[in-house]
This record gives sequence, structure tokens and C-alpha cells, in this order.
Amino acid sequence: MRPRSLALAAALAVLPLSAVSLGVSTAQAAPAPNAAAPRVSLPDTVTPAVARSEKKGDVPADQQLSVAVSLKLRDTAELDRFLTAVATPGTPEFGRHLTPQQFTERFGPTAAAVDQVRAYLTAQGLTVSGVSDNRQVVDAHGTAEQIAKAFGTHESAYLDPQQQRAFFANDAAASVPADLAGVVQGISGLNNHTVRTTRNVKPSTPAAPAAAQAAPGGFGPSQYDGAYNLNKTGADGTGVSVALWEFDGYSATNLKTYDSQYGLTGPAVSTVSVDGANYDSAPGEGQGEVELDSEIVRGVAPKATQLVYEAPNSDQGEIDMAAKIVADNRVSVISISWGSCEPDTTASSMTAVDNSFKQAAAQGISIFSASGDDGSRDCTRSTSGSTVKAVDFPASSPHQTGVGGTNLKVSGSAYSSESAWSTAGGGVSTVFAKPSWQTGTGVSGTMRTVPDVSSNADPASGFAIYTAGGWQVYGGTSAAAPLWSGYAAQFNQKAKAAGQPVLGEASPRLYAVANGSGYGSAFHDVTTGKNQDFSTKAGYDQVTGWGSPIADALNTALLGGTTPPTGGCTPAQLIGNGGFETGTAAPWTASSGVVDNASGEAARTGSWKAWLDGYGSAHSDTLSQTVAVPAGCKATLSFWVHIDTAESGTTAYDKLTVQAGSTTLATLSNADAATGYVQKSFDLSAFAGQTVTVKFTGTEDSSLKTSFVIDDAALSVS
Repeated sequence: MRPRSLALAAALAVLPLSAVSLGVSTAQAAPAPNAAAPRVSLPDTVTPAVARSEKKGDVPADQQLSVAVSLKLRDTAELDRFLTAVATPGTPEFGRHLTPQQFTERFGPTAAAVDQVRAYLTAQGLTVSGVSDNRQVVDAHGTAEQIAKAFGTHESAYLDPQQQRAFFANDAAASVPADLAGVVQGISGLNNHTVRTTRNVKPSTPAAPAAAQAAPGGFGPSQYDGAYNLNKTGADGTGVSVALWEFDGYSATNLKTYDSQYGLTGPAVSTVSVDGANYDSAPGEGQGEVELDSEIVRGVAPKATQLVYEAPNSDQGEIDMAAKIVADNRVSVISISWGSCEPDTTASSMTAVDNSFKQAAAQGISIFSASGDDGSRDCTRSTSGSTVKAVDFPASSPHQTGVGGTNLKVSGSAYSSESAWSTAGGGVSTVFAKPSWQTGTGVSGTMRTVPDVSSNADPASGFAIYTAGGWQVYGGTSAAAPLWSGYAAQFNQKAKAAGQPVLGEASPRLYAVANGSGYGSAFHDVTTGKNQDFSTKAGYDQVTGWGSPIADALNTALLGGTTPPTGGCTPAQLIGNGGFETGTAAPWTASSGVVDNASGEAARTGSWKAWLDGYGSAHSDTLSQTVAVPAGCKATLSFWVHIDTAESGTTAYDKLTVQAGSTTLATLSNADAATGYVQKSFDLSAFAGQTVTVKFTGTEDSSLKTSFVIDDAALSVS
């Protein structure tokens, strides 16, 4: 872990000079919200540091503050059910991940909710600076006085005695009018105390404090790839994109030096700015972290595309980054090596980030997070201190995979042995309940335990990293998270080649393997070593999780476990929303206006149907849905279609093409027009054991309209 000088710098950057010097005025009264309107307090919106810090005065009324208003997800019970099903082999929904649009339609805040929040903020004098594409976050800024009025808060200047740093924070919980309480999850940005720190460590001695070297020392790709059989998977990350979750920048020259040293080639690393952040022209103290992440991913999956998301180091920056990555949907893996201890992080901000992690899981995005480098006392270098048992966030989120640390020994480039790293993060969350998939751990209780898996992290067995113009040896769980992320990139490449779903939310699938008969061949079970409060043991433990990967065997277990065995087919109907009666397209992907209940064309049953074309001008509409057909099943696609046309004769001017993957099942046209609906059926048994996209494409020429109306679609397996 890096020193927390970064945290002090952040406080200085946000607080005015008078607050930084703590010579603040105490005469300023807190602006009060409109007392006539009933208000609802928002829980978990006060940083825990307030209770342990010394209040020094008021934040000046004209001080500019920026906040992120997080909105609640909808239908969370159904979302939880879906997340379980989509990650469970053999279920009809396994691997049928959603697009961002589908997720927002089914589970995200409504456009009306966003408009309601925007209108309220504007009425309070705040400026709305942006809304996340997934509608989960509304960003706004204004003066401290305006913020106080909008959220019923009082902003004060504090001194944290543990860290000797100045910060600002709201004294009590934020509140909103009662009519907003149903849509607002929380408010972040009311304090600037929590700063994410890196989870890396460099070995050092008083005589030689980790000085840069001219030649690499520590493990290079041949050692760590060889030790974990990452060189035996037959994959290099081709066609897969990985997001690096960062609060600092990097030098492209350093990354190229690493590649050149080890003969690695792949797509150039690129930066994606969040909230205007871009540190690459002048990276700060976290530069080594960013370059460590990139170089380890490159060493495992050299052909994977890396997108470095860079955000301001704040609650709002983290929330906005999470929302942007999932809404962009450009990656299938996220690597996270920054974190903060749970007790010193505002709980409502963690909830907001976790909501985006739920969306990631629904979209098939795997997330791997470093579990921390202070053992089971994650707040050692934070406000709560080393006496508190604590775990690290985001590693404690139940919708990502927490990665712990080991000390790895190799023989040449082959695995020799592994023991727990004594300061690898692990323990029990105080925020998140134990998820349904966290079974077989032998740990009692109702709360989530960390980590889930592990790999090399001890700086004594560290990695050769090129950073800041020289070679250094780095360790920390910051090195373990990108290694697992590189593995996921390899897996996704193999899964695609096999016609199977991406890894998606990794933990449910990894726990299924670990609880099965193949555990010993897929994982190195680490059974020696401990952190401050927990010891390793056979199977799962709160230092190394289930252990480190045996990548080729783990691939086999995961790919072999994605479908029921031949002859074991469970009868099911796989198409979701086949009658379109939800009133929205999801889980279909459709052109605008295709799913409708207009009276111009009647539905076969109910009120809704999919109406393609019918414009009388050159036009094209599409309707598609991806399904996983279990192995050993007979599969039949059926749907009802009504074709209504103004054309005449037998010439096919306007066409409806029906496809399963790249196979064209049928081409219908205006010449097939008939009164009422006609059922069509096609045998898709050839797609058993594969994921296939069923697609309808309607095309019209420039004159005389033809409508293709589809209803009651089904893909039945038996």
C-alpha cells in the first residue's frame, strides 16, 4: 500500500485555504432546508470519520462542492433472481446476459425519476453537470449553502487526528423531500475524507528503499504464467477487452519498455477519462500502481485490449467510474487495485458502486478486486486504526471477486509451493450479507467473507515492473487482481471459440468448481500461513480464499460445466418475454418502436407484439435475443407471424429474414401476406450446447408498405 500523502493532497485541493489552515470562521449558521416540506433522512450518508475527528468550524457558504445523487434500482428481487440464474449452468437464462439498455429498461431508474431529481436540484439552485448513461447517478454542483439547503446538511471543517489531515464533511445525515425518497439511494460528495489507496507493496530495506534498477528482478511473465499454467490454456486474450480501474496515470513509454523486455505485443493501451480526469501527462504517486496493473494483464493476456479508466480520487469519482464502465459496455473484465477499508468508507457510496457492479454481473462483466495489504486489519493506515478487524472495499462487494495474496515459490518456471502472505487482506464484511453462492466455506455467520481466491502478492516473491524510468519489484494484492483479470480474459477468448458464454460474475462459478470433485485439479489449495486473525486451512479460508488458479484445468472445469450432460436435458422454454406483454423489449434487443401496443396491427394474444416495418419507405427493423441451448436437448423455435401488405403480385419487394446465428432459417416477404397469424417452427437442435442469437430482420423498399408482425415466440427444449 502506498503512503496516504495522496489523501492529504486531495483534502488540500478541495478545501479553501482558510479551512486547510483550520483558521475557519465558526460564526456561520447552517442554512436550513424548507421546513414546510416533509423530508426523509437518507441513512449511511455521514462518513464514519466525523465521530473520530475534531470539528474546526464551518465550510464557507460560497465554497463550491460537487455531489453525486445515486438513484435506486427497480425490481431488486427480480434482479437478484436473474443474477443467480444467469450465472448458474443448466438454467434457461444461463449466459443470457443483458445489454446496458436492457438492464436499464428492466432494473434501472426510470427517465421520469431522473427528471424528478434533476428538477429538484435545479430548483435548489444547483447546476446539474451530468447524468450517467445508466440513469443511476445525477451529478450536480453548487455552493455549500445551496448544498445545505438541498440536502438538509451542514458542512463543517474537521481535523482527522489519526492521519493529521484536514477534510470537510456533513455533520448529520442528508435528507430529501418525501416525494424523492422513493427514488434517491444516497448522496455522495458531502465529504472528501475517503480517498482510495493502492494495494501494492515494494520490498525495501533502510539501506536500499526499493531503488529502481537497470535490469528486471522478480518474476516475469514466464515465471508467473508457468507457475499457474496460464501458458497452457492456448489463449492470449485475443478479442477480449479489460478495464483498469484507476485514480492516477501512466507513461506509455514505460509500458512499451516492459513489452519489449519480454517480447510481448498487443493492442496499444488507451485512456478513458471520467469526470474530466486524465493524469497521463503528469502521473502522481499512483503511477506505479497503474503500470503494475497494465503490465501484469499484458503478461498474462498480451493480446487483450486494455482501457485505462481514470477518475478523480473521491466518492463521486468512484461512483461515476463504476457507472461509466458498465454503461459503456466495452469490456468483459474489470481489474481493481485501489480500495478503502469498510469502516472508514461512507456506506451509501459503497451501495452506489455495488449497484453498478450488479449491472456488470447482469451484462456478463467479471470484476476482480485486490483484498488489501493490511491483513485482517484493513484500517491500519486509516482513521479507525489497527485495532479494528476490517476488510477492504470494493473487494467486499458480493458482485465481484475479491483476490487475496500468497507467497509463490517456483522451480524455474514451474510451480513449486505457495503459502499465505502474512498481510494479505481477509476477514468478514460488516456491510454486505453473505451471498447465496458463498457456500462450502466452513465459516459460520450471515455476512460476506473475503477473499474468494488468491495468487502471488508477497513483495518477497514480487513481480518485475518497469515504472518511473526503471525496474522495480512490486507485490501486494494489487498484483494478484490483474493476474486473475488476465486469466478471465484468456477464459473469455476460449469460451467464445467454444460457443459458450463469457465468465461473467466469476465468484458463483468459481465456488461451484471449488465445491465440486474437481477442486484439487483446478486450484492450488494454500494451507500454510496466516494473517493477524485468520489461518489457512484445507479448502476455503479468509486469507487465500479457495487458493490460486491452475488455469488450464480451471478452464476445463468451467467450460465443461456450462451445460447439463447429454441425455440430461430439463424441459424448458428459453425465450424471454416471447409475448412482449411486459411492454418493453427486454430481454430482446429491438429497433425503436418495434415492441408496441398500437391499434394499427393487432397482437395475436394480449395487447403487445413486435411490429417490424410498415412505413411505406426504405426502412429496416431488427429484433433479436440470445439464448443458451443446453447440450443433449432437442430445441424448437416457434413464433406466430402476420404479414400485412399494400404490395400486390408475387414479387418479393419487402422481406423478413429469420436467422439463428449465421444460419438463415427462412425468408418471408410481402408475397406471403395472409389474413391473421400463421405459426412457423424450426428445429434448432443443431445448436445444442451453444449460445445462439435468434434474429428477425425486416426490410422495406421505397414504396408501398409491408408490416411483419410477430407474437408469442418460444424456443422450447426437451
